[in-house]
Amino acid sequence: MSPLRAAAAAAGGLRGSGPRAAPPARRSRKGAAPRKAAPAAAPPASRHLFSDPAETETLRRNLLAWYDSCKRDLPWRTRAATEPDADRRAYAVWVSEVMLQQTQVATVIDYYNRWMQKWPTLQALAQASLEEVNELWAGLGYYSRGKRLQEAARKVVSELAGRMPRTAEDLQKLLPGVGRYTAAAIASISYGQAAGVVDGNVIRVLCRLRCIGADSSSPAVIDQLWDMANALVDRSRPGDFNQALMELGATVCVPRAPLCGECPVKQHCRARLRVEKELASASQKLLGKATPVPDVEDCGAGGCPLCPPAAEPWDSSLGVTNFPRKAAKKQPRVARAATCVLERRGCHGAPQYLIVQRPSSGLLAGLWEFPSLPLAQDLREEKQREALAEHLQAWIGQPVVAGDLQLVGEVVHIFSHIHQTYVVYSLSLDGDVTLEPASCPSRWVTEEEFRASAVSTAMKKVLKACEKGSSPGQGSKRKRGAKAQGTGSPGPGTQLSLRAFLRPPTAP
Repeated sequence: MSPLRAAAAAAGGLRGSGPRAAPPARRSRKGAAPRKAAPAAAPPASRHLFSDPAETETLRRNLLAWYDSCKRDLPWRTRAATEPDADRRAYAVWVSEVMLQQTQVATVIDYYNRWMQKWPTLQALAQASLEEVNELWAGLGYYSRGKRLQEAARKVVSELAGRMPRTAEDLQKLLPGVGRYTAAAIASISYGQAAGVVDGNVIRVLCRLRCIGADSSSPAVIDQLWDMANALVDRSRPGDFNQALMELGATVCVPRAPLCGECPVKQHCRARLRVEKELASASQKLLGKATPVPDVEDCGAGGCPLCPPAAEPWDSSLGVTNFPRKAAKKQPRVARAATCVLERRGCHGAPQYLIVQRPSSGLLAGLWEFPSLPLAQDLREEKQREALAEHLQAWIGQPVVAGDLQLVGEVVHIFSHIHQTYVVYSLSLDGDVTLEPASCPSRWVTEEEFRASAVSTAMKKVLKACEKGSSPGQGSKRKRGAKAQGTGSPGPGTQLSLRAFLRPPTAP
């Protein structure tokens, strides 16, 4: 048994973690000796683990005390704490966890409140149409999440008699779209199951607490982090502990400027210990008393699966933000499309716009958009006009002259894996236009109806560009969470790097 699993088993977090008898070696048909198995990966060294029960208990106590006094007041937490019905409570947690995937808390709050007001129970959501779900979800991104959530709710109502599964294992097994993290979050918060969680915030906190420098997105490291989370989770308050760990990563142990001085578990952080050792050594060096810096970030165990690779040593200028480390992201695919804001005058003289529905599967499934056509990357502007005109003719049933299409400009929208450019055109039609029957639904809408429809953020940007008459400028965009860089000293509680420590003071 590895040291990590031994620690987890001692804390009661793992079942069936004892050693298994190896199967007998098999010989080939010709009686040759069996092929030697590849050597097993070295187990992680103890300095990467929480192997001391006393330390684990102290960490739990300090983290929970901090959470009780500093946690944010969020609507899903209020519902989880006050809802007496187990199924309603689990549903409320489930909705929040799905919405919070890849989306900031501040954005989710309004969507969550409107969702729970419209569909307060699983039964209410199961009876809604996909169109209604998409309309409420519009602008939240990753639109398939809402669709999968409703599909799973319908399964609970139709196949499970409206009763939510009561364990993380059953939640993941029985509900489509519910993965390991979501299942553990629902089970721990709603039912008090001692199941740990691993999300982006937890990965960052654990990697810093134990100087885990291997690629944090690799399956081997993720498995170790899950074992660690299951070993750490507080048995008496698992839901609060998991939320506290995520809250710590979201508000204190943040990616770029962690507030190490405010961290309630800083005494357990090996990354911070590394920084403090370097600062102490720098102080001694300034006094002419140079001392070696213990390499606390490298455990010294050959082949340790959690240490950083030799090609990526500790960078003193980064401090604790050396961790976690991830493989370079794959560049998003580049795509172009021509889209036309087709306008006519309605019965009261107000402009109306043609929108069409996307297919029920794939990117932005089931959402509405302006008529659009994928473009080859090297297609000339003249040819893309002609292709778009032909595409529009299929919708309105009358010839469209390519020269009548007015070029508005380009709108760029970044999806998670696609760098999408929309070449935007506009066209005003005279008189009444009857839509031709087509393979996909289409309709004319006013601007107000357009904004209330299930349309993506990208299409809202297209309409805004058309209303301005030109493509929006591509000004500089500050990265999420980044702060303006100044020349002053870091704020209270902010971690110091060695480079900052040795920098000469600036003149007032």
